[in-house]
Amino acid sequence: MIVNVWYSVNGERLGTYMGHTGAVWCVDADWDTKHVLTGSADNSCRLWDCETGKQLALLKTNSAVRTCGFDFGGNIIMFSTDKQMGYQCFVSFFDLRDPSQIDNNEPYMKIPCNDSKITSAVWGPLGECIIAGHESGELNQYSAKSGEVLVNVKEHSRQINDIQLSRDMTMFVTASKDNTAKLFDSTTLEHQKTFRTERPVNSAALSPNYDHVVLGGGQEAMDVTTTSTRIGKFEARFFHLAFEEEFGRVKGHFGPINSVAFHPDGKSYSSGGEDGYVRIHYFDPQYFEFEFEA
Repeated sequence: MIVNVWYSVNGERLGTYMGHTGAVWCVDADWDTKHVLTGSADNSCRLWDCETGKQLALLKTNSAVRTCGFDFGGNIIMFSTDKQMGYQCFVSFFDLRDPSQIDNNEPYMKIPCNDSKITSAVWGPLGECIIAGHESGELNQYSAKSGEVLVNVKEHSRQINDIQLSRDMTMFVTASKDNTAKLFDSTTLEHQKTFRTERPVNSAALSPNYDHVVLGGGQEAMDVTTTSTRIGKFEARFFHLAFEEEFGRVKGHFGPINSVAFHPDGKSYSSGGEDGYVRIHYFDPQYFEFEFEA
């Protein structure tokens, strides 16, 4: 319901962004953390002043906002809405430099997704396109200028839960319900690597300075109560990017992991779980000295 901002270094809460009345599915900050964008099940996408927590814009939608994001320069936002209550899934694009688009709730472009709804989406390199993952396991690259589908691939057999870009935006990793995470080229959507697990993968992130991928997942939320609540048995799993081999696990969560992210300096990572906790893990010296033996 409430979006919070925290100091990652000591876990102190800095403030909140008050306004949403439903689950918040997505949040993004622009490159200089001036603005924050949030999308919610209360059928709205909201723009906030990052520093003060003031709501700057409210964009009403017909269904839940599932994904949202700022482009590279922070001037253009995109968000996708769910297919529900008789409304189809759309991706909307607004230019924040044109106040009339916000005031009239009129995006400069709106792309319908008739076949399978978007479950995750990110901006591609240089803000020329967005990369969207669908409920069907398909990936589409949509032009941010014309809205046309530039590339379509289907490497996953089930829903794509998360997409995260590499630091230089040349690659991205997808996390899917089909128990795998996969690495793709951002421009061509060429499939490069696959990381296999035994459970649905809810989130995957790429290290900014090592060839490492972290995966978080677990069972479906509705199956959680049917398993033993053994001490924090939900693990984040580390794979080598090139060799596709798992080289480590970190226990801790009491429920499935919903999201994972590396710190921009690559020295720590955070995971958010169904158990209601965000855990921040600092890597020990062995991690930095670790050499993968192929």
